Amino acid sequence: MKQTVSTDNAPKAIGPYTQAIIHNGIAYLSGQIPLDPATGQVIEGGIAEQTERVFENLKAVLTASGSSLDAVLKTTVYLRDIADFPKMNEVYARYFTAAPPARSTIQAGALPRNAMVEIDAIAVVTA
Repeated sequence: MKQTVSTDNAPKAIGPYTQAIIHNGIAYLSGQIPLDPATGQVIEGGIAEQTERVFENLKAVLTASGSSLDAVLKTTVYLRDIADFPKMNEVYARYFTAAPPARSTIQAGALPRNAMVEIDAIAVVTA
């Protein structure tokens, strides 16, 4: 009843989880951090660059799930430092230009690999 999703265009899971699960036409995406899929390393740069990398990773998993950013219903943004919210939000707004999804944003005590941002998503499967 549930289908796992995996793509080489996004970072491999770094623990016992899958990139996404599809159930009843909904894709539940695991949190993405700013890992370069080619190297498996956190990219260099600040919050804006890391947020862009996270979105590119999310887009790859959405595509592999038969979905897209336009079909995202909800995101959760985890920030290492809530002071990064304005810069993260600028990048976020570029990826969700019309009818953005519901969102929660929190400051996390720490994120995997000392990342500055992690984002997960729930989306409708459209393909």
